[in-house]
Amino acid sequence: MTVYTFDHTLDGLLTAVFDAYALHQMPDSLSVEGDILTMFCNEVHQVRTAEDKARRVWAGLEKRLSREALRLITVAWLSEEKELSTPLFHYIYKVFRQKEGAPSIERNFSDPDVLFVTNTGRRVMHEQLRMKQFIRFQKTKDGTYLGVVSPDHNVLPLIISHFRDRFGDQPWLIYDARRRYGFYYDRQQVVRITFEDEEALPFDLDTGRLSSEVLSQDDQLFQDLWRTYFKAICIRERMNPRKQLSDMPRRYWKYMTEKQ
Repeated sequence: MTVYTFDHTLDGLLTAVFDAYALHQMPDSLSVEGDILTMFCNEVHQVRTAEDKARRVWAGLEKRLSREALRLITVAWLSEEKELSTPLFHYIYKVFRQKEGAPSIERNFSDPDVLFVTNTGRRVMHEQLRMKQFIRFQKTKDGTYLGVVSPDHNVLPLIISHFRDRFGDQPWLIYDARRRYGFYYDRQQVVRITFEDEEALPFDLDTGRLSSEVLSQDDQLFQDLWRTYFKAICIRERMNPRKQLSDMPRRYWKYMTEKQ
């Protein structure tokens, strides 16, 4: 069994494809550097990520795949699932093995690798849609709106344009508590930010709630009104907990005002 090890970046995976063609071999699987290798592994190739190689492979994909398929690859990668590496590698490898003029494999869902990559991308897109629905903002005293999230997948890059278009007249920060980074919008541009001293943050990473020292007084009132409204419109006789959990999974509740 031949195994390639790489740094678990998309550029690293694309470099692995380049190396596979240069070495004229098809590895059985990709493994992240530092992970324990299978006991049946008899050949290991360590991939050295190279941007020029990655660019050449991506340029080749742009000639062979539709824009939709290219986006699916980048979206699927945001799942951060280690299990995706080998199917995605095989998918890309097969794209280059196709003869010129042959139908693209991107919709060949009978192929297990294509199906795996497609389903992974769909899960990521489904969660980014839920993030648009479930983010709850709090207003600080300086007028900045804060939304804290902790999605299963790294979907922040997919939702920022939505909030920039929808809330373009006000500053906001959307922060991913799981990955410890966020995007800040100052009414002009969006910048990616991280915090060096998390203990000094004005909000709780576990609940997303702003401290009383920085929370706008009006926003506290609105939160109370929203919770009251949420309870008032609930018709107990028509409650369907199973349906609610399907539409609003419990893992999102801790950052939602109406569930606090």
